[in-house]
Formats: sequence, structure tokens, C-alpha cells
Amino acid sequence: MATRTSQRRWRSKNHLVKRQLNVMARDLVHEYLDEIASAHELRGKGEAVAFAAFAVRLLMQHAEHDPAAAQRLTDLRESYHRDRELYQG
Repeated sequence: MATRTSQRRWRSKNHLVKRQLNVMARDLVHEYLDEIASAHELRGKGEAVAFAAFAVRLLMQHAEHDPAAAQRLTDLRESYHRDRELYQG
């Protein structure tokens, strides 16, 4: 765990562009993030979260114009809601 001083330094340096996100997640989610990070040459789980958000946002934009993308997004959303207990911390 980072010291109070190093946390304060990080926050003062990044306060305009970043916010820390601390969430509890099941081990399965951590495994998924490790897998995503290694499969896409990312620098760890934090970057895997950012990549996942980027990918979903891109799919949302494509869904506005592409019925197939809209259906994939709907399928993902319904699948997640159906199995939500597996992923929540």
C-alpha cells in the first residue's frame, strides 16, 4: 500500500486529469483483467479497465449506426444482467 505522502503527491500531480478508482471485485474479474492486459499488451489491470471502457464506448458508438453492433451490445448487456452475481464484488 502506498504511503500517505506518495498518495498525496500522486493526487496533486494528477488531480486535473485522473481520479483513483478503488473497487472490490471477485477473483474472476481480476483474472479477466489480467487476461485482457496480457492479450492486448496493456500495462496491468488498471489499463485493462480503461481498455474495456474504451471498447464498450466504441461499441455503443457503432450501435448508433449499425444494427449488428446494436444487437451485440444488447446481447452483452442481457448476458451481464443475467449473470451479474458472478462479476460483482
